[in-house]
Amino acid sequence: MFEFDSMVARQRKWMLYFLALFVLGAGFLPYTRVFNGLVLGGAISFYNLWLLQQKTRAFGDAVATTGEPRSGLGTFSRMAAAVLGVVVAMRFEENFHIIAVVIGLMTSYLVMGLDGIVRLLSRKRDHDNQ
Repeated sequence: MFEFDSMVARQRKWMLYFLALFVLGAGFLPYTRVFNGLVLGGAISFYNLWLLQQKTRAFGDAVATTGEPRSGLGTFSRMAAAVLGVVVAMRFEENFHIIAVVIGLMTSYLVMGLDGIVRLLSRKRDHDNQ
């Protein structure tokens, strides 16, 4: 579980870095509508990442102890959160750019993909050095 815990911490850290960049962009750049959308989508994406990590941990623990999965991975909850973000962006169109919200929603998947690639390359480099 140590590797899973370190992966969770890394991904959350990078999501917070992206959120900080989005907030700084909203505060200091003239594209406030776009960055507000990125902040909204990124915040929902961070929640979805947290939810997925919690459900994955519970799923793994259930399989390890009983041999059978206890429940799913919360796909419906994550989709509902994404739909809620899009609905908020459409309702307050003067404050949020809808495409930026969708891009913000994809931020956690970008972070997970990049984390996987970096871990794969670092393992390959460590293996080659041995």
